[in-house]
Order: sequence, then structure tokens, then C-alpha cells
Amino acid sequence: MLDISNRNAAAYVVGVALGDGNLSNPNGRAVRLRITCDKKYPYLITKIEKALRIVAPQNRVGRIDRDTAIDVYCYSNDWEKVLGWKAKGGPKFKQSVCVPKWIMEDATLHKSCLCGLFETDGSIYKDRKYTTANFVTQIPKLAICVEKMINSLGYISSMQKLTLPSGNLKFTFRVHKRATDFIKDLSIEKR
Repeated sequence: MLDISNRNAAAYVVGVALGDGNLSNPNGRAVRLRITCDKKYPYLITKIEKALRIVAPQNRVGRIDRDTAIDVYCYSNDWEKVLGWKAKGGPKFKQSVCVPKWIMEDATLHKSCLCGLFETDGSIYKDRKYTTANFVTQIPKLAICVEKMINSLGYISSMQKLTLPSGNLKFTFRVHKRATDFIKDLSIEKR
């Protein structure tokens, strides 16, 4: 049983899962949430494990060591309900995943969810000596949620829409103005 009473930890896990997570049911008995992180981010790997332990205190949180990445995983049949997509529904893109309603309706959770999204599918970099926070997705419904959450916090992002050779759209969000405040306010730490 998942414990989402710590709603900020749960919203962070949702953000991370929407970014670099996937659901599966390999043994036919329990749904597995697996989040893949590059080994060059040991702090992030540990942060994700800690958040999973808060949300799933009765469940085992484990690691699978790959060549260049670590898979952090946790089994629970509640993952589909909390995340809003299905283990056997295909890729997140095909399921048109988005931020769950319980997060979208509570602005106090937007920071935690965005932090998870930016730490997995985002980056922080210098653009002409200015710090920029960047987030990329190919899922239109998720892009709409991200834009609404950024705006709800009083920040402004520019959004670039690019049509890929596959015909899919790629949405890139950049927070330029007050990016350092945005990064600090959301506690984004990709290390």
C-alpha cells in the first residue's frame, strides 16, 4: 500500500516517473515502477530512492546496476492509480500521460512535481552567460500541464514546438528570466 500522505514526496515521485520512469508488470502479480538514472548523478539516484521509501514505506526499493545507468525500482499495485497510467497500456507517449488531477488542483504540489520533471527530463545550463532551466517532452498533454504549473508559480517560460521527422511534436520549455530563482525555489539538483 502506498502512503501519499506526504503529498510533496508523492508529487516529486510522479514528476520523476513522468520523466524517466516506466511501469511494467513482469511477474503478473505486482506493478513495478522503474526510474532510470545516468550513473553520473549519484545524488539524484539517492534522492529518488529516499522519495520512494517515503511514498512506499512497506515496499522494497531496489537498484539494478546497468552499464551507464541505475534503475531504481519499487513494486506496488497502487502505482497505476497514483500515476494515472497503466503498466500494460504501452509507452507513456501512446497513453498520452499527464500530471494527475490531484497535483494539478493543488498549487502547493507544483514545485515538487516540476522538480522531478526537470531533474529527469530537464537540464540546467548557461546560455550567453545566463542560467537557463530547460525541460523537454513529446507528450502534448504533459506539455500543457508543465506550462500551467510553471505559470502558477509566477515564472515565465518560453515554449518551442518542433515537428520531428516522425511527425511527433517536441516541446521544449526554457525558463530564462529568474531562472536561478526558479531552480532554487524548486530545489532542482541534478548531480
